[in-house]
Amino acid sequence: MHFLDEDIYEAVKNYLPKVSEYVNSHGGDIKLLGAKEGTVYIELTGACGGCSMSLMTTKIVVQKKLRELIHPELVVTNVDGTPENKMPEDAYIGTKKDDEDHASMEEEKHGMLDNIKNMIGL
Repeated sequence: MHFLDEDIYEAVKNYLPKVSEYVNSHGGDIKLLGAKEGTVYIELTGACGGCSMSLMTTKIVVQKKLRELIHPELVVTNVDGTPENKMPEDAYIGTKKDDEDHASMEEEKHGMLDNIKNMIGL
């Protein structure tokens, strides 16, 4: 694959909300960590973070959809604390603005959930 790590990262960041729908429906989320040489590093969070099906979700849901949307050879790795799924130290990790944007989206999502809970009396 002949793309810059930054370009792959940006493409994934752009499509992540669409790809996250399935994971969100199960009480989880996907955090984009970085990209290097055609591999995208993510972290499944929330209910999906420690789930025994996280490998299946990563490969069958996330990787499959990103391959359809970006490139058929793209590899997605869930950084889950195991040595074989570790992100390389020199992977492209985006910019500080990316982190701020993600934090803002998380805040907005949790605020919306709190509003819904308040409306239904939870």
